[in-house]
Amino acid sequence: MGRLLGSGDHRYEVVEGWGKLPNGWRFGEVAGVAVDRKDRVYVFTRGEHPMIVFDRDGNFLKSWGEGVFVRAHGIHMGPDDTVYCTDDGDHTVRHLTLEGKLLLTIGVPGEPAPYVSGDPFNRCTHTALSPDQDIYVADGYGNARVHKYSPNGKLLFSWGEPGTQPGQFNIVHNIVTDADGWVYVADRENHRVQVFDGKGRYETQWNNIHRPCGLCMPYASKPVCYIGELGPGGKVNAQMPNIGPRVSIVTHQGELVARLGDFEGAGKPSQFTAPHGVAVDSQGSIYVGEVSRTHMKNVGHPVPDDQDVACLHKLQKLA
Repeated sequence: MGRLLGSGDHRYEVVEGWGKLPNGWRFGEVAGVAVDRKDRVYVFTRGEHPMIVFDRDGNFLKSWGEGVFVRAHGIHMGPDDTVYCTDDGDHTVRHLTLEGKLLLTIGVPGEPAPYVSGDPFNRCTHTALSPDQDIYVADGYGNARVHKYSPNGKLLFSWGEPGTQPGQFNIVHNIVTDADGWVYVADRENHRVQVFDGKGRYETQWNNIHRPCGLCMPYASKPVCYIGELGPGGKVNAQMPNIGPRVSIVTHQGELVARLGDFEGAGKPSQFTAPHGVAVDSQGSIYVGEVSRTHMKNVGHPVPDDQDVACLHKLQKLA
């Protein structure tokens, strides 16, 4: 049996070695994960094969997207089993079929808006859909903005600016919605998730979250939310316990339910390195993609090019 994480109704077994790649393939690192209605898992990578698809048991099914993406960042599975892929290196959102056929591109490939101009896009990060299938785009690395588009890609309006006040952002890193139309934004470097209505009006925020990176909220009324939290970003607090890296589970009001894989201090490593994308299947199992190579470089421990590093995990839900 693999390592057990969680407590109460949220207990999980780590499935060792999940995700069997063809010989000679590498993930590089995994920026995002999504699950379709058949529990096939779509792994958005920064390797030579950008989209790698597995079944629930981790058997390789197919890949696509070679030569299309510059730098994988976010993936969102629509209710019709199409995907929205956010490429922060190309400053675009691409809407595609599950076979990789392009349906819509938002943004001009390779042409970013001016830095912190508020115009779309400068290193956009993630995408979510409203109950009416409008498209929200988190424009997070070179902007501090959320944009709302119609289903056919027409810009409706935008909100947000740099800062720490309500409605301001410091790296808009991820975005999800629920069936009631609320919009949840991972405001990463402000250590919070902000909640807005469908018109961009600030409602509340969830605090006591450390650098929220990945958000996953199963589409329902009053759902729980799974949050991938990055750990420390610098050497000075790299050994600090109880601030991640981890996955936290909270109610739709931000109340903590469980924390998985938290770092406990020097010599007691977390299950995770840099949780970046989170997805949940129909059985309640959690998939976590990590940008481990980027994180290790940022904290002064680069991984040699000829070495691989763990960047994808399955946490099997226990009954």
